[in-house]
Amino acid sequence: MLSRTTLIFLLIATTIAIAAPKPDKKLITDWKIEPSLKYDSLCLLNTLTGDPYYLDYYKKAYKDFSPRLTPAATTALAHLKKVIKDDGGGIISANLCLLFSACDAETLDDILVTIDRPEKLRENFAKTPYWDDDSWKRFESIRDDLRTIFRWYKEINFEKTWQEKARPNAESKAKKMFAEVSKYDVVPLVEQHLGHPLESHTITVYMLTYSQPHGIKIVGTRFLTDVAWPFVIVVRNSVHEMMHPPYKLDGDAELAAVFDTLRKDPYFSDKVEHHNKSFGYNTLEGFAEEDCVQSLDQLINEKLGVADAAKHRWTVSDDGMHVLAVALYQLMKQEKYPGGSPDKSFRDFLVRMNKEGKFAPGKIKALHEAMYGK
Repeated sequence: MLSRTTLIFLLIATTIAIAAPKPDKKLITDWKIEPSLKYDSLCLLNTLTGDPYYLDYYKKAYKDFSPRLTPAATTALAHLKKVIKDDGGGIISANLCLLFSACDAETLDDILVTIDRPEKLRENFAKTPYWDDDSWKRFESIRDDLRTIFRWYKEINFEKTWQEKARPNAESKAKKMFAEVSKYDVVPLVEQHLGHPLESHTITVYMLTYSQPHGIKIVGTRFLTDVAWPFVIVVRNSVHEMMHPPYKLDGDAELAAVFDTLRKDPYFSDKVEHHNKSFGYNTLEGFAEEDCVQSLDQLINEKLGVADAAKHRWTVSDDGMHVLAVALYQLMKQEKYPGGSPDKSFRDFLVRMNKEGKFAPGKIKALHEAMYGK
């Protein structure tokens, strides 16, 4: 998932080198881009809480909707923010969009039915690699809040407003975006670098109006983007989001040993503990996963011809906190991963690097200084 300053570096045109792909090549990747009421309604919740982090992007939307909030809706939004962001260290839109992507609900009425009777949602979500007991407990604790908010959406006729104002622009942008991104064959490169096949060669992109500043991975080979972003961001996001998660951590003792080593590194641990919590990645496991994916997507985007310069990217991205990504990127370059290394998957690469002492305390800082200096 991408956050605000990650997107800033993506938008700096002077550092973008875009090479047009060969038009005569038969592509494996099947692209679909479309609007979504469900995900827009969930993403707008960030702004409706009044969180200053999101008002930088949606002052007008907040000005339009906030005077219409009822006391009950305001209280529900405040509790939603407390549970997911303030106490849980998560992102409201990312958490809820991921969860509700495990069901077929599309309309506001569908979502209300799911909130009232969540058994099928729980069954579906439990089958995904994103299942977590604590996250489900958080959902149970905010079901009443969500019910109140979506009933308020119904009261103000949000669905009609979205259909008339947001959808036409999103559909127009989706059509233009498809013409650009459909030239890029990202699936084979993603599969090569992960070391395993994706569950589908169809990448579905939901074109939204209220999702900034995040690019959000949901269940399946799908992710959320925003009408404000150019095609190069969508290509990069497609690479990035298809790789979450890049490994299966549960029950893997050798991978667990990697995280134990990282936990002992004071340089990396300091970034985990002291970064801007609004960026997300507020657990060591979540932070490390994001950095793993960033290092991989940098390699792939360089091959696709859409990459920002690595050194510049990690200087400006999220206040420079992605020090593990910097280290992994250099290690993969040195090891000639994936083509020249003995590893069958990125998981195997991580395990081997750990066994060889490449993540021992002080090594991540040394690799960072090798790129940026002391």
